[in-house]
Amino acid sequence: MTARTRNTIIVAVAVIGVCGLFVFGVLAGAAVVGYRKAIQVGNGTATLQNIKTIAAVEFQYFNTHNRTFGTMEQLIHEQQLSSKFSGHPAVADGYVFTLTLASKSDGSSWYKITADPQDQSSGTNHFYLDSDDHLIRVNAERQAGPSDPDM
Repeated sequence: MTARTRNTIIVAVAVIGVCGLFVFGVLAGAAVVGYRKAIQVGNGTATLQNIKTIAAVEFQYFNTHNRTFGTMEQLIHEQQLSSKFSGHPAVADGYVFTLTLASKSDGSSWYKITADPQDQSSGTNHFYLDSDDHLIRVNAERQAGPSDPDM
């Protein structure tokens, strides 16, 4: 084998190796992006279920406690809600949950739940639900409220 042939083979192997690393890098980058998106979608789906669970538990509490809604602490203490919602603020599945209770002018009580991404990597949507219309509202740009579109 001549020196020229040997050099050609070495150059060809080097080019193939560099191309392989490039392809591997592109595939790895795509996998990371896909993984992050999958995490965000999973967190959003879990959060929707968490909101539905909190709403159901609130109505159970309402029916057994003189027609008043409970705080997160009360719902957890009554063992109606998972302890994963303990803490101030309550953080579960990459979202920060806020439960607000209030009284209406007619003496009845009212609640609202908001769930906002903990950071940009944990989710993209903001969610809202209140005891008046029972529809989960969503906003992709800011904290959701009663005037946002429902799911």
